Amino acid sequence: MKARFLLSAAVLMLAACRGAQEPAEPSQATTQQAEPSRWDSIMEAVEDAERPEEDRLLDANRHPAEVLDFAGVERGWAVADIVPGNGYYARVLSTAVGDMGRVYAYNPSWVAERFGDADAALSLIADRRANMSHHVGDLEDFGASFDQPLDAVFMVLFYHDTGYDVTDRARMNQAIFDALAPGGVFVVIDHHAIEGSGLDAVETLHRIDASLVVAEVSAAGFVLDSESDMLANPDDPRDISVFAPQIRRNTDRFVYLFRKPQ
Repeated sequence: MKARFLLSAAVLMLAACRGAQEPAEPSQATTQQAEPSRWDSIMEAVEDAERPEEDRLLDANRHPAEVLDFAGVERGWAVADIVPGNGYYARVLSTAVGDMGRVYAYNPSWVAERFGDADAALSLIADRRANMSHHVGDLEDFGASFDQPLDAVFMVLFYHDTGYDVTDRARMNQAIFDALAPGGVFVVIDHHAIEGSGLDAVETLHRIDASLVVAEVSAAGFVLDSESDMLANPDDPRDISVFAPQIRRNTDRFVYLFRKPQ
């Protein structure tokens, strides 16, 4: 009995010595560099040295990092930017979603025809980025040329324009809804018009009644998930053109996040 006890004690001592001399195998978490957080990815996109200086000068009033964070943008997402203009958001989104993500830069046909030079420039931007493609089509058929469901759709400072062109907004919103994956988001940013004015100011002042936007988008099946005042300006009277010198690039803007139910 005593011999068995001594043998057991020796085995325990040997195991203890071996544990002290041989460190434990490192865990996978300690051997791999941590993945960047969602906010880090967004800030990397905003601080991208390839962004044009004229875009950077707009950041103070447009808050692109906060907008992407509000939308929940993540690496690997498939995102569409409707009427990207000079590519302000398309560039940032392209970097933020990373190599495994996808950005569809989408111009309605009438925009591509009326602003041909800008559309051609957008095509060149897409050609230089492996995860971006350029598309032209009718908003009523939005998503028809995409090869996957979308995680997000951005429409920045354009919804009001659909109020005076030939766009069927009910069909447009339904097409956007159908293009999104369940749980996907539709981010709409535009210039506030006077409450209750409907479409009265869309062509003259380039503004739209926010409550009309909520009603129309919700009618397609979306749920208004959240809204932000990050682009609010209480000093904007809402009854002057967005191009008026005293308010240009500093209008009172609504920021809505609509979600397609799961």
